[in-house]
Order: sequence, then C-alpha cells, then structure tokens
Amino acid sequence: MNLKDYVRPVADFPKPGIMFRDITPMLKSAAAMKEVTRQLAEPFRNAGVTTILAAEARGFVFGVPLAMELGAGFVPVRKPGKLPYETHKFSYDLEYGSDSLEIHCDAIGPNDRVLLVDDLLATGGTVEACLKLAQRQNAEVIGAAFVIELAFLNARKRLTPLCITSLLTYHTEEANE
Repeated sequence: MNLKDYVRPVADFPKPGIMFRDITPMLKSAAAMKEVTRQLAEPFRNAGVTTILAAEARGFVFGVPLAMELGAGFVPVRKPGKLPYETHKFSYDLEYGSDSLEIHCDAIGPNDRVLLVDDLLATGGTVEACLKLAQRQNAEVIGAAFVIELAFLNARKRLTPLCITSLLTYHTEEANE
C-alpha cells in the first residue's frame, strides 16, 4: 500500500505559500489507518514502550491506536486549560507562530519508557515541547514517530539523539512530490 496515495496536497493553506499535507483521506480509510499503525509500531515493538505521549489533536488520532498496538498506555498533551488536574506547561515556537502545551503532573514518571507520536514533523516545536514535558517528569523518551516528515525544515536536528521514525518524507514544498 502506498500511503502517499492517502495524502492530499492543498496549496496555500493555512496561508499563502504553504503546501499543506491533508491526511483526511488517510483517516477515512480503515486499511490505510491499520497500515499506518502497523508501520509506526514496527521499529518500537521490542523497545519496552510503556507510554505513548501525543499532542492534540491529530497526535491523538495516531497515538491511541499505536498505544493499543504496542500494549502501552496513552497520555494526552493538551493546550492550556484543557486538562482538569494540576499540570506542567511548556511554551514553544511552531511553523505558524507560537503555542503552549500542558501535561498532568502525575501522567508519567521515571519508570516510563515514552514514545512521542504526532501526525507531522515540521519545525519540531510541538514534539520538542512534548519531549521537554516528559523530561521534566523524569521519564525516559526512547523515540518519536510521525506519519509525515517535512525534511526540508530540518527538525531532526532539534530532536537529536532521539530515534525518529517517519513513514512519509517530503523533501520540498512541491505538490507532486
């Protein structure tokens, strides 16, 4: 199965000059989602992952089935004010501005082996915020998994030395890549 067949390029979204990679066709296909989950899990099957940590909202879409596939728990990372208990907060820059994320203070700890998951690796700001939140709680972050990577933005440098897996890599903004 060619997963790129399930990603629709949308020019000038959310602003002029951006080539957005729309995953909604992928989400609609049960077969594609099953394959994405299988492929994301493969490099981490024997890594002892105890917890999948993902940022809202699209990270949840891929993180929950991946947690089930790996027999791990799932911890949501949310925008400020969305979690009901005491939280840690981290502010960061992303490709379109800046934002903040929060995690429950007791969500993970030193005995957790965490895999960070999101739909897209662009500038790396969101996943770096998740990494910092996990590290603040003394969890061991063993890697990060993404459906799509925009390699031309060089986010991997920001995440060194994590083991990074991405299923689809785009090297340019071109729609036909």
